[in-house]
Formats: sequence, C-alpha cells, structure tokens
Amino acid sequence: MTKAPFSGKGERASDLLGLIHSDVCGPMNTQARGGFQYFITFTDDFRRYGYIYLMRHKSEALERFREFKNELQNQHCKSIKALRSDRGGEYLSQYFDELLKECGIVSQLTPLGTPQWNGVFERRN
Repeated sequence: MTKAPFSGKGERASDLLGLIHSDVCGPMNTQARGGFQYFITFTDDFRRYGYIYLMRHKSEALERFREFKNELQNQHCKSIKALRSDRGGEYLSQYFDELLKECGIVSQLTPLGTPQWNGVFERRN
C-alpha cells in the first residue's frame, strides 16, 4: 500500500506569534566552534521570520525555547499562542509540556511520518 500524495494546505497564522514552527537538527558531522553539534529553529508562521539557536546537546531544547519565548515576548509585547513541532523527544518531555501549559501555549504535534505537515521548518533546515 502506498501513501497518497500530500495535497493539503495548512492554515496560516493571522497574527504575529500566533503559530511558531520548531525543529531540532543534528548531530552534525562537523562540530561548530564551541562544540555545537545541534541547532534548533523557530519560525513565526505569520511573518516567516526565523530564529536559530546553536546547541551542544539535544537536551538544551527547553532552555533555548525559554530564551526564544522571553526574547520575542519582550520585543513584541505579545505571547506565543501555539507551537508546532514534530514528535521529537525534546518536545515530548514532561518539563517542556509543563512550560507550555504554564504559559498557555497550545502544543501542535505533527503526525508520525508526515514531515510535510510541518514543511515550514523542514524547508528551512
């Protein structure tokens, strides 16, 4: 049985910080200066403006998200409404879930084996 081609178009956010796309990429074959092997991307769906944070370990994803959230909310005086990510372990931790609930951010996880559902970050990576 073959998978049908993806033909759907996702809804775009109608406001700044309405939807943030995120993905962790790595480990890279070559380390960057400072021992960085991973990076995490955050893309605002409304503006399609992206942010990249370097990481030494995947486990730093929660701290980089916290840093990103604080930076954007201070700059724009708005809060993040939803975070769309794949089902990577860094997004499924209890600590990440607690932070999202505490801040009132809706977690949108893409279905397994369907990277096209979060094509924004897949194309960026």
